[in-house]
Amino acid sequence: MNIIPQSIPEVLLLEPRIFRDDRGYFLETYSTRSFPALPQAAVFVQDNLSFSAQGTLRGLHLQHPSDQGKLVMAVTGTIWDVAVDVRVGSPTFGRWVAQTLDDVDRKQFYVPPGFAHGFAVLSPTAHVCYKCTDLYNPKAELSVRFDDPDLGISWPIESPKLSAKDTQAPFLRDIPQERLPKYVPPETSSP
Repeated sequence: MNIIPQSIPEVLLLEPRIFRDDRGYFLETYSTRSFPALPQAAVFVQDNLSFSAQGTLRGLHLQHPSDQGKLVMAVTGTIWDVAVDVRVGSPTFGRWVAQTLDDVDRKQFYVPPGFAHGFAVLSPTAHVCYKCTDLYNPKAELSVRFDDPDLGISWPIESPKLSAKDTQAPFLRDIPQERLPKYVPPETSSP
């Protein structure tokens, strides 16, 4: 497994080793042995699977408290996956990182706790599987508008299909800061 920090270093792109032959292929999608570099020693407690049609945009979603880290993979189809830093006090607050995930190269995207997450479906359909580091908690749910002008996310689809919840989500600046996760600087070792 090749693990590549993104421009926001806590967000990771994971490239699996794929073993192909005339029967098909095999790859390891998750193993505690293969994922020691995940921040905060992520322990996954819930798996989710969604199915969506082309043009669907799901997001931007997060939980706080009960913050969830997510390990995202397109099982079928192609998605454009986005992570937005919404941690109050973070040096990268309001910045986003995106990656295309598909059923060919099987890359995965790690979205850490404290980040809003969303994706757009680029193929006719897509099945998206993601592991979560905390259980779903409806009382902790938060949404941020996908087209928040302060974020400036350049989604690769026009006129996305949205849920009612996502259509009504507030801009990040309109969410009280006490409702958002707080940035905790990484511990530094003393000389």
